[in-house]
Amino acid sequence: MKYYIIAGEVSGDLHGSRVMESIKKLDKNAKFRFWGGEKMREIGGEMVKHINQLSFMGFWEVLKNINIISENISFCKNDINSFKPDKIIFIDYPGFNMLIAKWAKTNDFQNHFYISPQIWAWKESRIKKIKRNIDYLYVILPFEKKYYKEKHNLDVHYVGHPLVEIISEEKKSVDPFPLKLTKPVIALLPGSRKQEIKKMIPIFKSVVHHFSEYEFIIAGVANLSKEWYDEILNDDKIKIVYDKTYSLLKRSTAAIVTSGTATLETALFNVPQIVCYKSSLFSYLIGKLFIKLKFISLVNIIMEKEVVKELIQRNCSKMNIINELSQLLKNKNTSRIKKEYKLLRDRLGREKTSLKVAKLIIKG
Repeated sequence: MKYYIIAGEVSGDLHGSRVMESIKKLDKNAKFRFWGGEKMREIGGEMVKHINQLSFMGFWEVLKNINIISENISFCKNDINSFKPDKIIFIDYPGFNMLIAKWAKTNDFQNHFYISPQIWAWKESRIKKIKRNIDYLYVILPFEKKYYKEKHNLDVHYVGHPLVEIISEEKKSVDPFPLKLTKPVIALLPGSRKQEIKKMIPIFKSVVHHFSEYEFIIAGVANLSKEWYDEILNDDKIKIVYDKTYSLLKRSTAAIVTSGTATLETALFNVPQIVCYKSSLFSYLIGKLFIKLKFISLVNIIMEKEVVKELIQRNCSKMNIINELSQLLKNKNTSRIKKEYKLLRDRLGREKTSLKVAKLIIKG
């Protein structure tokens, strides 16, 4: 069969690659055409667009790049028409993917959406579009299946969270680390998009010199150049490793993490963390109007309470981060956090997520 896959972010590239790998095991004639990154490229098929051309974060950033996004939408529709896939697989990236899904449904393509739009967080009205345009919806958070059924009378497939399987495998692997370590490590995870990295690195940098007994290492992404990072960082005391986030977390005593998938990854590696997030004032104010969540990190959202400290916008200050990190490093909150992490892992379960998704897609 022919599969057209759209992933627009680093996490989508990771999850997309594993689904592609599982599909190849089950469908020996599988042909892929995709929007994604290096991990999906490694599996094979034809890449249409790279994720580093696609990621725009926040309302203001989307508005500034609306012409590029519109061009990508038109290009994508034409490309799907030319390829004529048996299945279209949308991986997260809901703003773009839901627009394409609407067009695809009217043109009789079969739509599979892996990693549901977070309508329980904001824009719940999107349920109408999901019901109308998505043939099969695969959810990864424990509460989502019940949410969709009880609140919206929609049957969805709960497939488990893909990170549980991925990180379980990663923990068993032996991997070399590119840096020689002489001190305990604190990981800095500023995100994968240019806008958030530019916002967060200066804040992280302001904290580092207050903890001279620790080595601070940034988890960089290889699709952004070393020169680009160096220009923002401009500090020899902070090192960067590229596409080695898991390897870094395995060696870390604590972490400062920008909200996103990375907060859950850090928890699954059992690393105590502080979650820090700051966006443009415009994006933050718009978000406050529409987003109805009490928390922003996946750890706290899944556990429905504050397991890890969140410092958001104005609270994401140098002194607040120093104070919270000091508490972590003195082990005042560490044992409590690690107990909650164990409960989190139990809640997420042990599904073989990628294989389960692949089977459902082929069967659908």
